[in-house]
Amino acid sequence: MKGRGYRASPSRRAYIPKADGRLRPLGIATLEDKIIQRAVVEVLNAVYEVDFLGFSYGFRPGRGPHDALDALAAGTYKKKVNWVLDADIRDFFTSLDQSWLETFLEHRIADPRVLRLIRKWLGAGVVEDGAWSETTQGSPQGASVSPLLANVYLHYVFDLWAQWWRRRHARGDMIIVRFADDFIVGFEHQGDAKQFLRDLRERFAKFSLELHPDKTRLIEFGRFAAARRAGRGLGKPETFDFLGFTHICGKTRAGRFWLRRTTISKRLRSKLHEVKDELKRRRHEPVPDQGRWLASVVRGHLAYYAVPGNMRAVNAFRTQATRHWCAALRSRSQRHRLPWTRMNRLASRWLPPARIQHPYPDERFDVRTRGRSPVR
Repeated sequence: MKGRGYRASPSRRAYIPKADGRLRPLGIATLEDKIIQRAVVEVLNAVYEVDFLGFSYGFRPGRGPHDALDALAAGTYKKKVNWVLDADIRDFFTSLDQSWLETFLEHRIADPRVLRLIRKWLGAGVVEDGAWSETTQGSPQGASVSPLLANVYLHYVFDLWAQWWRRRHARGDMIIVRFADDFIVGFEHQGDAKQFLRDLRERFAKFSLELHPDKTRLIEFGRFAAARRAGRGLGKPETFDFLGFTHICGKTRAGRFWLRRTTISKRLRSKLHEVKDELKRRRHEPVPDQGRWLASVVRGHLAYYAVPGNMRAVNAFRTQATRHWCAALRSRSQRHRLPWTRMNRLASRWLPPARIQHPYPDERFDVRTRGRSPVR
């Protein structure tokens, strides 16, 4: 790099299945590219952390998915949220306009060496089945620098514009939570929600982005949604998915509004199917080795999904994982000697109990923000 002899290598194209059955393209960078990209990201994070807005949570230092979930819950409780825009950007990483991205970077970064490095990565192309192809649009998803570039792009295209729109056009309360290319916007008035959606489509069209027509919805949601829909003869309020959880208009035992969050059913079934297949592959390993592996899976699942109100789902995951483990052990031979009394002892010995591991979101959000606005 000092001698300016560094050349970016093309990324290797790989595909992973998505929840809707399609394949998500990933770009796997070489080791040298990963090292340099990681170093550049460390430098640029220090620059852009000053600029990024408070409602942006994805792939930022000191922020994670649960911070975004807490902000969404706190905003729903503290602001007058009656309508929710559940938005999804269609093929964001492949639709990103590279010329606009370079313009945004030049607006903040003056060092030509850094800009030249990023141009090299964007223009390196991809290798698929041994054939190289040029990439004139988008950023390779999976590269170390891609999350930062995505945040920069959406900071100018969405964040700054949404903040301006809220101050200029919103007649009531409005909350915004964005994690990478997924974002939720809550409104007090339906008119604000519809106007924002129309203006957002026009805004995205200027920068080669498009909202997914099937995954973008405007739904009635909030503390008064159930009563209002019942008065019109409609059913329960619709739900929306965000960061692995289905958000539901619920009630506490005292009858107060409660934003209930449960594991997305498709993700729960998909994860259990993966556990089942892996246990079949490991069934002839020693029981302690199987127990340690399955314990790590259950522990990781609980660390993310064990939030207040989701006890039934996390307990179901542990129970079904135990059943799959029992089936795998019994399939070792045609005449098994594994009654459920012994299986329950194995589960108690190796698997962590299903317990809530997160505080209530509004309480944790208040501690983290120390009384600052939840819709900063």
